[in-house]
Amino acid sequence: MCNLYRMTQNVSEVAAWFAAVETAQGANFAAEVYPGYTGLVVVEGQVRAMTWGFPLVLKGKQGQPLKPKPVNNARTDKLETFFWRHAFAQQRCLIPLTAWAEAEGPKGRMTRTWLSRPDAPLFAAAGVWRQSEEWGDCYAMVMTDSAGTDAAPVHERMPVLLAPEDQAVWTGGAPDAALALCRGWPGPLAIKRTDQPWARSATPPPTPHQPGLFEA
Repeated sequence: MCNLYRMTQNVSEVAAWFAAVETAQGANFAAEVYPGYTGLVVVEGQVRAMTWGFPLVLKGKQGQPLKPKPVNNARTDKLETFFWRHAFAQQRCLIPLTAWAEAEGPKGRMTRTWLSRPDAPLFAAAGVWRQSEEWGDCYAMVMTDSAGTDAAPVHERMPVLLAPEDQAVWTGGAPDAALALCRGWPGPLAIKRTDQPWARSATPPPTPHQPGLFEA
């Protein structure tokens, strides 16, 4: 489950890489993206800034509404369920990234492990997006089984990575064709294990979106 990724290229570089139009100039986003924070996505030939995570509206013990939590990951086997169905059928996007992180190690002492493509300084993960009343436009990353890939020793799931020739199918093809792309990445992955504590490093300053770690 991906709850942190890195995007170190600027808007112009992303636009050039994906042959897209810049529409996110001036957007406030960091090189490391956490759930509930702003990231870049490629939608309909445009590079846009959106919030990472679909808002999940929760209620307290007394039925009172609570601040929504971001559901930032969409499992491949859940894409046709109610929560994701409309976005998967009609609003798929590309998520540019340079690496993603997973937690490894014993509970309470987990550290960051970064995974990336050694053959590409920038690549695309499959995403879905929608408009929300709570945060405006928002997106989620599609996750799949990592079995048989270089990512498997790190985590049982990984983002769906899209080769350049598959990106148009993901964004504009039929749902069945897009679903067929939801598989583990067959190519090599670079794995960089660090001694950075996961819990401390993955807890940025509070924001209005109340970042959380959710998957559906």
